[in-house]
Amino acid sequence: MTDLGGPGDPRVRGPGDGPEAVAAQIADAVESLTALWSDAAQDAPLRLSLHQLRALRALEAAPGLNLTALADRLDIGLPTASRLCDRLAAAGLLERAPHPDTRREVQLWLTPHGRHVLGDVAGRRAQALAAALAAMEPAERVALSRGLRGFLAARDAGLRRAGGADGTDPADGP
Repeated sequence: MTDLGGPGDPRVRGPGDGPEAVAAQIADAVESLTALWSDAAQDAPLRLSLHQLRALRALEAAPGLNLTALADRLDIGLPTASRLCDRLAAAGLLERAPHPDTRREVQLWLTPHGRHVLGDVAGRRAQALAAALAAMEPAERVALSRGLRGFLAARDAGLRRAGGADGTDPADGP
């Protein structure tokens, strides 16, 4: 195990610790985390596909989206989004309601059951992740936490440089 004692620690950087090697290790870890995430979701009483979970999470983050906005957020076609919402509505997880200002537009909302299901899945995922972290040595957890904080700080700094002084991402638009 590499002891991440700090930037001046000569043990920190070895031949396999360059950005490309670490990126490959992270890619492997992300695949494992994705499998853990998916398995935990499938253990829930109501099994949902990853697309269905993504749709519910999008509606949790932005209640009242219309179908077009949901399709855009999920990067799927409108007919696919419509069928996805039909299945979620049939399962009692989302409801459609007329937009208060535009009669032709329909808003999508999570039902209380939909919020409960998302909470259950989030709890199962947190338990699975906690179990994996509990199997690590304490020093490894500390190093992982430190590394993740460093990664997020570097990413945020890169976004600020790319987006200007206000820290916005230019890809998000005006």
